[in-house]
Amino acid sequence: MSSTGDALIGRTLDGRYRVLSRIAEGGMATVYLAVDERLEREVALKVMRPHLVHDETFVSRFRREARSAAALSHPNVVAVYDQGEDDGQVFLAMELVPGVTLRDVLNEEGSLSPRAALDLVEPVLMALAEAHHKGLIHRDVKPENVIINDNGTVKVADFGLARAVSSQTMTSSSGVLLGTVAYLSPEQVERGIADARSDVYATGLVLFEMLTGTKAFTGETPIHVAYQHVHGGVPAPSSRVEGLPPALDDLVAVATARDPDERPADAAELLQLVRRTRASLTPAVLDARPAGVAAAAAVSTPTATAALPVRGRTALATGGSARTTAIALEPRPLEGVVLDDGRRRRSWWPAALVAVLLAAATGWFFLLGPGATTTVPSVLDRPQAQAVAALRDAHLDPTVAQAFSETVTAGTVVQVDPGVGASVRRGSEVIVTVSKGPERYAVPDLAGSSTAEARRQLALTNLTLGKVTQAYSDTVPDGQVVSSTPKAGTQLKRGAAVALVVSRGRQPIKVPDFTGKKASEAQQALAKLGLTVDATQQENSDTVAKGDVISQSPRDGTLFKGDKVTLVVSKGPVMVDVPDVIGKQVDDARRILEAAGFKVVVEKALGGIFGTVRFQDPDRGQAPKGSTVTVTIV
Repeated sequence: MSSTGDALIGRTLDGRYRVLSRIAEGGMATVYLAVDERLEREVALKVMRPHLVHDETFVSRFRREARSAAALSHPNVVAVYDQGEDDGQVFLAMELVPGVTLRDVLNEEGSLSPRAALDLVEPVLMALAEAHHKGLIHRDVKPENVIINDNGTVKVADFGLARAVSSQTMTSSSGVLLGTVAYLSPEQVERGIADARSDVYATGLVLFEMLTGTKAFTGETPIHVAYQHVHGGVPAPSSRVEGLPPALDDLVAVATARDPDERPADAAELLQLVRRTRASLTPAVLDARPAGVAAAAAVSTPTATAALPVRGRTALATGGSARTTAIALEPRPLEGVVLDDGRRRRSWWPAALVAVLLAAATGWFFLLGPGATTTVPSVLDRPQAQAVAALRDAHLDPTVAQAFSETVTAGTVVQVDPGVGASVRRGSEVIVTVSKGPERYAVPDLAGSSTAEARRQLALTNLTLGKVTQAYSDTVPDGQVVSSTPKAGTQLKRGAAVALVVSRGRQPIKVPDFTGKKASEAQQALAKLGLTVDATQQENSDTVAKGDVISQSPRDGTLFKGDKVTLVVSKGPVMVDVPDVIGKQVDDARRILEAAGFKVVVEKALGGIFGTVRFQDPDRGQAPKGSTVTVTIV
């Protein structure tokens, strides 16, 4: 755009923003390319038009844009960096987004393929969902405010009309209604109020325009267009472009319902419907180019940001220039026209009677009889009983089908065919698809199955075999399933993986050798390994201390948990009574002790000349057989 004679070119505002060139003009402001000399980056500088600077209403709206957009931090929202005023120049410093507007795309391409339209509307809804989540509504959603960056990113701009949801009125202090008339919701026109559902309505109209290449409502004057929002109904996109699927008609019909209560509650809810609709369409349908515009006579009027009267007041509508036009909300009643050429009326009552009867019969056939038409009502997301009743009230024949849905509550309508808003003959069949709730399958009891059998059972229940690990099991034979994760009975989505633990059989236990070691320690160690210990067998031993293990069976090798190890425990040597040989002659004493199994050692006292035993050790009790008895002779 030429910037010849523009006094702002070359000027630095607020000592920071150096204006380079003019980018675009609008009814409220002019947008310039500028350089933020403090941060050394290019920005878009939106400067309010001079004649509006002294209008506090517009200044307040201009500043509100900065506050509204600054409250949003989202990749699909054009960022506002700063606001300020310099010598009467009120401005906003915004993110510079190189690219084109959706309006530019529609002007060049006309109608888009369903895939392209849905690809563009999804990021718009993500931006609006973020705004709605933070309590803000845009109130001026239109193709001019959707920018497609050179890198393909879609951004929503111009939150100048955004207001907190709690403040529903759209009237300014002068009582004018703000917004772009082609995208105003009925409640904005009728009552001057807006909430998140008004943005949903406008987005539905933008989607309609992308699918058809034409605006839903056109007219010679803004009030004519506004009147159609209130008293008309948004046509089905397929009535303008042949071949569009009913699912897209349903989507547009739900988003643009005249009653706000019949629309999605906010952009996030509409985004879910958009994604669900996309998932229901085949790639061929999504990529199909429009076959032709059926309503070629529908001509788009230039977009105008209109100030419409509220509750019958007259106000100004501002277009692309400073020219203003006065409009009134209420349509004028039609004036009657009287024709009188003075000729005598001829009495052709028989023919007239036939004509009346024929007209009555024709009227009955097309209004009440078999030829009458009706419109499929909006029954999406309604309980089955309510939907069936509504269709019957509309003189239609509902047939109920069922389908799984991850997002729609069980028992609630997911889809209707023909779609919502379709014009059909009375008595026509309408297939109502009701949600069965999320598609879930119970994990079967796989314990004791082989891996191959487990895989087969999972496939039969629409589940898949996941990671398989092995573990020892004392109860489950080798090669059979010990357990599953998640466990049997858990409800899973179609295709979910189930992990298995498969038995390696009993765990082998290496047997340690405890021969010659304390029997008590051996019992504790073997029991800790999971083995059963039999230590009841005991034997005398001259070489193994009492309480120690004489022998073990098995002595080495491997066993399994619960297997038995037998220990033979030493009772020590055999004990015998020690004979009393005191007073006996040494030879007799030796003979007696050796006969009892003892060894004899003779010691002499006083020379032992008499050979009589005076002392013995041990002298009484018992002693181990084979041990030594010492005798002392005198």
